Amino acid sequence: MFKPPHVSRGASLMLAAALFLLDQGSKWLVAGSLRLGESRSVIPGLFNLTHLQNRGAAFGLFADSDSPVVRAALIAFSLAALALVFYLLWRGVSSRWTGWGLGLILGGALGNLLDRIRAGSVVDFLDFHLGGRHWPAFNLADSAVVIGALLLMIEVLRPHRHESTEA
Repeated sequence: MFKPPHVSRGASLMLAAALFLLDQGSKWLVAGSLRLGESRSVIPGLFNLTHLQNRGAAFGLFADSDSPVVRAALIAFSLAALALVFYLLWRGVSSRWTGWGLGLILGGALGNLLDRIRAGSVVDFLDFHLGGRHWPAFNLADSAVVIGALLLMIEVLRPHRHESTEA
């Protein structure tokens, strides 16, 4: 028997839309406040806001490539991921973890896809470092995709209760 989802498609889409707007707004603020390459310390020795343009994928993969093939492949991959997320949302989700995860992935993927189509790169600005170690700069969209993927992994790995079909 069909069991209605715990999280509506609408709630997942609203989360995606809110995240998309936050991501685009934060990138706009950084690009308007910092010159390309400029950095401002927020927490000395730990966190900077740094205006970077990333032509590559997450964590700077392919960032040095000017190849239109790489750009096209990144756009195609994003479109395929978005198609999968829309398909999963269309089918309906049965848990909050899945709904939130798909909403976060959708909003983040849309934010970075728009940047990549519009400018050929994404704005990265969250810059963490500790001692001699440095994490590649990222943005809110990247964070949302990673958190969304973690939520989906938790959902897949957590034990599920099997409800009895007996009355």
